[in-house]
Amino acid sequence: MVTGTSGATAAATAQGTDSLRVMVVDDSVVIRGLIGRWLEEEQGISVVGSHRNGKLAVDDVDRCEPDVIVLDIDMPEMDGMTALPLLIQKRRNVAIIMSSTLTQRNAEISLRALSLGASDYIPKPESNSEISTSASFRRDLTAKVKTLGARRRQRLGLAQPDFGSTNAAPGRPAAPAAPASARAPAAAATLPGQSGASAAISLRPYSSVRPRVLAIGSSTGGPQALQTVLKGISATVLRSVPIVITQHMPPTFTRILGEHITKATGVEAREGEHGEQVQAGRIYIAPGGQHMLIKSIGGTPTIELNDGPPVNFCKPAVDPMFESITATYGSAILGLILTGMGHDGAQGVKMIAGAGGSVVTQDEETSVVWGMPGAAAQTGMCSAVLPLDKIATTIETVLKGGRP
Repeated sequence: MVTGTSGATAAATAQGTDSLRVMVVDDSVVIRGLIGRWLEEEQGISVVGSHRNGKLAVDDVDRCEPDVIVLDIDMPEMDGMTALPLLIQKRRNVAIIMSSTLTQRNAEISLRALSLGASDYIPKPESNSEISTSASFRRDLTAKVKTLGARRRQRLGLAQPDFGSTNAAPGRPAAPAAPASARAPAAAATLPGQSGASAAISLRPYSSVRPRVLAIGSSTGGPQALQTVLKGISATVLRSVPIVITQHMPPTFTRILGEHITKATGVEAREGEHGEQVQAGRIYIAPGGQHMLIKSIGGTPTIELNDGPPVNFCKPAVDPMFESITATYGSAILGLILTGMGHDGAQGVKMIAGAGGSVVTQDEETSVVWGMPGAAAQTGMCSAVLPLDKIATTIETVLKGGRP
């Protein structure tokens, strides 16, 4: 691992010239050491800089040329929020992952950082001992670094790092094909910015039934995408149906996300509560750490919070929510998959399509990560794959009972 400014070139050479270049910025020497060691143990990653505050990182970023920066929020001399715009200004399109302990203040700051150009965030366990023993923190951090770094390289047309896996590229997993019995008449669509086997995506017609619910799944890049889409839909249409959202987020973050969406749209958005009846005109967000299902109780759509195990390594997860609403709303469902890592939601997309509903997904070019929407699109069960700025208009048209 490189500490300060010495040895960066040697480290990169040792891992290979196409290795993902990562800078770690944290005021704790223990945390810097742990994260640096974890990342260097991964094939295809080189830690090219390790700094105790934002000022040192800003001063060194031109020389290190990182693809990814793991940036702590609370640091002396220059904190992460002050350093964030300076790092982005100096290093075009760098992927910055904000790192902070799980407090209400830091959750608010992390979400604000996304609006200022950070790519993602990761909550740290409270103590150094918890961090050193947390397999999930290590796994999540490594996955975010690989996915966001590879995505940056792809957008700039640079060589991709070799992570030593034969699977799909990080953030772009292939979803298994839907069974033939679930397929509707489909048309092939060529998506912008794609080539090869992934260029042709089969699309199915929209449902002939007007939706009675809008169900959304999102992850990395989701908070900003959600606000962009929901702000683009008129308040009258937003209030015409209930909106249920599963965004991959830890506790505390989801409550604050609801506050941000409420301010952006003027429509009440908050965490769903167990046993709460689902009503038009409200936006329900799955609470961090719990799956949110929509069940029919006495003929009324009702929220059920589930503390079961993670699904697709996620809790809350999109698939359980999507699967649960099919039994409640049948063909009167409009689903939406926005930017995110992994393939959560792909199985639920098949369930919605199998029940006769419709699904729209975000396209690759405008996604921070085309994992979830890509996996959904590759099922052949979606009705449209659209850039972010076109989604709101389409959703509004469909919710009004029209067809784009």
